[in-house]
Amino acid sequence: MSYRFNWEIEIKHDGLGKYRLIKGQDKHVVEQKAAMQKRIWDEMWKKKQEIEKRKKESLKKAINKEEKKQLASDRTDEAQKILEQITNTLKYTLNIDDSIDWDSLIDKSEFLKPRSSRPILPPFPPTPHTKNTKYAPKLNFFDYLFPKLKQKKMKIAEELHTKEVEEIKKKNKELEENYKSSITAWENEKTHYLKDMDEKNKQIFEKKEKYFNKDRDAIIEYCDMVLSNSNYPDSFPQDFDIDYNTESKIMIIDYFLPSLEDIPKLKEVKYVIAKDAFTEVYLSETAINKIYDNLLYQISLRTMHELYEADQIEALDSIVFNGWVKSIDKGTGQEVTACILSIQANKEEFRSINLENVDPKICFKTLKGVASSKLHGLTPIAPILRMDRNDKRFIQSYDVVDSIDNTTNLAVMDWEDFEHLIRQVFEAEFSQNGGEVKITQASHDRGVDAIAFDPDPIRGGKIVIQAKRYTNIVGVSFVRDLYGTVMNEGATKGILVTTADYGPDAYEFAKDKPLTLLNGSNLLHLLASHGHKAKIDLKEAKQILAEQKRENKI
Repeated sequence: MSYRFNWEIEIKHDGLGKYRLIKGQDKHVVEQKAAMQKRIWDEMWKKKQEIEKRKKESLKKAINKEEKKQLASDRTDEAQKILEQITNTLKYTLNIDDSIDWDSLIDKSEFLKPRSSRPILPPFPPTPHTKNTKYAPKLNFFDYLFPKLKQKKMKIAEELHTKEVEEIKKKNKELEENYKSSITAWENEKTHYLKDMDEKNKQIFEKKEKYFNKDRDAIIEYCDMVLSNSNYPDSFPQDFDIDYNTESKIMIIDYFLPSLEDIPKLKEVKYVIAKDAFTEVYLSETAINKIYDNLLYQISLRTMHELYEADQIEALDSIVFNGWVKSIDKGTGQEVTACILSIQANKEEFRSINLENVDPKICFKTLKGVASSKLHGLTPIAPILRMDRNDKRFIQSYDVVDSIDNTTNLAVMDWEDFEHLIRQVFEAEFSQNGGEVKITQASHDRGVDAIAFDPDPIRGGKIVIQAKRYTNIVGVSFVRDLYGTVMNEGATKGILVTTADYGPDAYEFAKDKPLTLLNGSNLLHLLASHGHKAKIDLKEAKQILAEQKRENKI
């Protein structure tokens, strides 16, 4: 039974060129894992930038020949250090505790947004009187002779004062209300932050408890975290898929290995005095092939070591490691993905090995690993054990596509025949890359009509296919349902096929998700690309279906 993830987050780092799809059962756990991976990448990027900065600064400062010779020597040391790290890929992990520190996943961060300060309210002006220059009326000789004139000016001054007092009161009231609103918003935001943090931590604690109770899904997620934490060079992909059998306690890892192009080739940097220039010396093809082969053997052993060492609950009795490589076929120029090595080792046998002193290739062969003599030749081999893709919902399929022609209106086809047709056309599509498609038990409009398995470790995986034989516009609700099914099935992608078309809200919802929407025109084009013809006449279909409905009522 395949493992199903309910949540996934795509993360990438443009500087490092890194990409990962973090999957898991719990939303908050996935978020924590993604945050932890981002922190690791940020640290790697910061370190890389510091190194590049030092290089540029050293190059600027290098004025005389001795300084340039030293700079060349420094760059050579750095290149040798990188090659040494790759050569010691296995030994690197032997001094590291690969167990997951559950406390490190707990969010202990404080709410850092500052609380608003109480506003300083403007003071009220003093009461008008003759000594107050702002409001004191300008009295002259006649004002004292005629009291009414004086009273009039005094009244005007008092009115000005009263007006300003009211304006200040209004302004002060607004400031107080804004302050109270900001405090309320701040307190609500803080409460939400703490509640969200508590919920996240609760999920972590629950996941920890499930792991120690030997829950299958929790074990898979735990091992996913272990491998995600493994530190490799920036250029190496860290893409893998995990499956686990609770009865046999066997874990299967489909691991995407680096290609030959990912191996650093710089060996030495020389400063040529006569030309006042730097010359870079690269490894020979033979040397690169040797390093590459040795590296792949080390990665297989290292992966098993990390998982066995991190196994806190003795959940793993045996591990199967299948190493996959994506490359270009030199004969066809096409991109191919192949399993080039496979090894299985039980815990007791593996723990008896002193990895500090082994020759990786000999150790691999001693453990009965399967691989070609020259891994850099990328010769495909059959994995020792593959992930179980059996699903009790799968049923025997039957042929439909050969019975259709350009007179067949797909929009009125029997819905079960239509689902088998969709299975056949996608089987033809995916089989070109070694994929397979299986149809599920007939249950009209129940969510999953077929499951495709694409072996490509980057673009492939489990793909959910839904078929909608419709005559009307397919709304966004169906696309939402598909996305939910993709999440529930732990699939990497969802494909919705209809004889009609989709509304703008459906396309809008799907555009930033791993969903593909194929309308009637796309379906006819897909059929044609595999040598089959049919038609879609929605007007005719509506008339036929309406007549069938009336006949059924009679």
